[in-house]
Amino acid sequence: MKLIKYLVVGFIFGIVLTKSEAVSWYRIYEMFQFQSFHMYGIISVAIATGLIGIQIIKRNKIKDIDGAPIVIKDKEKGAARYWIGGILFGLGWGLVGSCPGPIFILLGAGVFPVILVLIGALVGTILYGLFKEKLPH
Repeated sequence: MKLIKYLVVGFIFGIVLTKSEAVSWYRIYEMFQFQSFHMYGIISVAIATGLIGIQIIKRNKIKDIDGAPIVIKDKEKGAARYWIGGILFGLGWGLVGSCPGPIFILLGAGVFPVILVLIGALVGTILYGLFKEKLPH
């Protein structure tokens, strides 16, 4: 039953991202060329929603679906890892024209060349897992 809830939320999220054109390569290109506010607006709304949601969870001690308390740890100090990770993420996003979430939405929409992007994301994840202990954290 839980799986169905997650699938429904995933489908709704995919529809919203598709209808808002957040998965459009052209919109992502516009964003990286600083030609349009469209994607920056979507990202800003997501950040604001996340900030408000986290504060509501922390202040009201909200529990998860199983009744366990939700614990959100503070970020570790150290800027280098966030800068390096952000730059790599942004470069990948700019070169490919898609961040990880929309990969599956684009596959569902029938954009099958994005399978190569999915393979690249999986290879990158595997490589990170292999070299995680040797990387600065």
